[in-house]
Amino acid sequence: MKQPAPLQPGDRVQMVAASSALIGDAALARLDAGISVLEGWGLEVERPPLAGRSWGYLAGRDQERRGDLEAAARRGADLLACVRGGWGAARLLEQPLALPCRWLLGFSDVTSLLWAQLAQGQGGAIHGPLLTTLGAEPAWSQERLRAVLFGEPLAPLQGEGWVGGSAKGPLLAANLTVATHLLGTPHLPDLRGAILVLEDVGEAPYRIERMLTHWRLCGALQQLGGIGLGAFSDCDGNSGAASSDCFSLEQVLRERTADLGMPVVAGLPVGHVAGNAALPLGAMAELDGDSGQLRMGPAATQPW
Repeated sequence: MKQPAPLQPGDRVQMVAASSALIGDAALARLDAGISVLEGWGLEVERPPLAGRSWGYLAGRDQERRGDLEAAARRGADLLACVRGGWGAARLLEQPLALPCRWLLGFSDVTSLLWAQLAQGQGGAIHGPLLTTLGAEPAWSQERLRAVLFGEPLAPLQGEGWVGGSAKGPLLAANLTVATHLLGTPHLPDLRGAILVLEDVGEAPYRIERMLTHWRLCGALQQLGGIGLGAFSDCDGNSGAASSDCFSLEQVLRERTADLGMPVVAGLPVGHVAGNAALPLGAMAELDGDSGQLRMGPAATQPW
């Protein structure tokens, strides 16, 4: 798999609004804070007029949002930084969309683009903070993203081992809901032997269970080498049902992953939380269920 060169000061960043609309002063303030972080690393951020561009809840019509990606290709941007998540990126894949080998940053709804880029054999996809969340990330998380982009070594991530053993394989990360809707499409990367880190937000335990059951029924989970679980924010509610009649989030996650014969590590700092560790997709990684660690090398030097 091709990998883009590590960034250097002076490289150019193109903003991409592929999902929900960027509306309101608070959102613009968060965007400015994220841009300031990138500029503090010596990168040059181009600022297209994205504020207020909308079509319903989307950040413009499909062709407008595709245009952000196409403009970045024409201008030779070194990093495509997605502005926010929400919904809409998958719509851009309905028509052929070439995603060149360059750094592409985002998470949540941006999972669709990250995984499509990998499925096309192109490296550079980073599951990490959006421009509207980067400014609120703790210093260690911002520094980790800088290290990924600039090709420097990465510290291990610490979680809690649920199933022991260790596995090595290409690293994948995704929002569970978005990735579930990529199953059966040509935009799904090769899952065989992969270390997959999942996260989600606002999904009740029964919906998490339903999605993981779908992954099991189609044989997708069984192909993996190991499973990492990040934050499942606001996912422990049960729609007013009595707690005695429901499974908790942890019960669901443990039961649906315990019998797969692979290491499982929970509690990784990934997802809709402040402290959303950047993960270089396609880098070789090791998941250690005994120590609860996820270890990996620099994205720019590790093959798929």
